[in-house]
Amino acid sequence: MSNESKRAEGAAEELGGKLKKGLGKIIGNEQMEAEGVVKEKQGEAKQEAAKAAERTKGKVQEIVGAVKNRVGAVIDNDEMQAEGKAKELEGEARQKANK
Repeated sequence: MSNESKRAEGAAEELGGKLKKGLGKIIGNEQMEAEGVVKEKQGEAKQEAAKAAERTKGKVQEIVGAVKNRVGAVIDNDEMQAEGKAKELEGEARQKANK
């Protein structure tokens, strides 16, 4: 399962929990309300786990790109340097997108 689908699943679970919590509160069913809170928190946790995984992938991508960029500079290979810089920036963007 991709991280995008894990985030979507978490968002759906969070929303379902909010609905169940609200319904439980409206009808005065404390157990339903509590189950809704649990489901809501589980959904939030799934989303955070997916975002953390993406941030980690982004950091690895950034480091690999930085190394490639530096090696390209040392061996005077402009193409390698440019590819490394692009990877580095892509990794940074991935991290920012998943804060």
